Amino acid sequence: MSQQLLAAAQAVRGVLTGQSLSESLAQTPGALRPAAQALAFHAMRQLGFAQAVRAQLVPRRPSERLTEAMLLLGISLLEAGLRQTEGTPQIPGTPIYAEHTLVHQLVQAAQSDRRTRPAKNLINAVLRRYGRERAALLPQIQAQSLARWNHPDWWVDALRQAWPQHWQAILQAADQPPPMTLRVNVRRQSRAQLLALLQTAGIAAAPIGSVGLILERPLPVRDIPGFAEGWWSVQDASAQRAGELLPLQDNMRVLDACAAPGGKTAHLLERHTLALTALDSDAARLERVADNLQRLGLSSDTVHLRCADAAAPADWWDGQPYDAILADVPCTASGVVRRHPDIRWLRRAEDVARTAALQANIADALWPLLAPGGHLLYATCSIFPQEGESQIQAFLDRHPDALRRAAPGQILPGGVDQGDGFFYALIRKPENARG
Repeated sequence: MSQQLLAAAQAVRGVLTGQSLSESLAQTPGALRPAAQALAFHAMRQLGFAQAVRAQLVPRRPSERLTEAMLLLGISLLEAGLRQTEGTPQIPGTPIYAEHTLVHQLVQAAQSDRRTRPAKNLINAVLRRYGRERAALLPQIQAQSLARWNHPDWWVDALRQAWPQHWQAILQAADQPPPMTLRVNVRRQSRAQLLALLQTAGIAAAPIGSVGLILERPLPVRDIPGFAEGWWSVQDASAQRAGELLPLQDNMRVLDACAAPGGKTAHLLERHTLALTALDSDAARLERVADNLQRLGLSSDTVHLRCADAAAPADWWDGQPYDAILADVPCTASGVVRRHPDIRWLRRAEDVARTAALQANIADALWPLLAPGGHLLYATCSIFPQEGESQIQAFLDRHPDALRRAAPGQILPGGVDQGDGFFYALIRKPENARG
């Protein structure tokens, strides 16, 4: 257990120093990774509370970031155990340890690493003090926005301003683990066939959307029939809307800009036979697109993968217009915090304006590539209006010939389909447009 705690603390340390949790966990030995991931995810969802407690008990932040990470991990886990003792409802999947076991194992973890060894007594003292003084400390801790909502204050303020009727529900949803949703590859299986196969395997699932299945509980992909055979992909219900919203017909010339890791690319190809270009500026991520298409049996001579910048078409466009463009542009990913709880701690307030400017550049660069009569689907996994509705209103002001068509607009996380936060806008170019 101590090695699992150490591995989780190292992952938390990575986030504290600006690294994504995925990158940090990728450095964890395989045998330790599942447990370390569960522990680190819990710590990320309770990091604001743990930071508030740490600041109260240790006003001067430890200079060694691994020591700080171990304290934050320990506080979040200790609080979970104490809440269970009180009978307080827990977030599903919360790791629970007895207080004495947790403290002992964290001290052992600190002892096993030279960076934290000098702080093992501090870790022991802080955790035991919190266990003793928790009742007296909680009122002042919980009065802090950071501790109550487990999001940075700027994030809470932004949601309160953008969604005055929904901001609390959005923040609460962010701390709930998301469901596991599959998208059926209709070229290989019908949804009814796959549902029957899952039921035979003892896996409870229910239909959602047009081709989706939501599992009663998440499972490793290798434990679900049909992964290697390409019968399905894991894709959130909100993300599945992209393949349905873009008006397509067979043999159309289509651009999927910012395509990696390829889930939406594959969905388009599962629905139609297309001359499709999948574009992404990251060569490594583009390889994931190729792998996904191969697994799903969607690779063909009419699918072209290009590593290039969507905002600089002069570097890659062949001059032939596209009948349809999917612009799933880079964003803050504020709508997928349930799946990536570290995002809230890695983003800064200024990132919203920065990504909004990048999105505007990409949308403006792609618009001339769209054929008259064609459609551009603008998509982000964000819940900040600057990256959604405000972005599209500004685009329409810059391009008065653009015609907005019916699309969901803002989807807030945890709605009817239990999906992530997304924004969709469908824009049509008139037939008489000049480019």
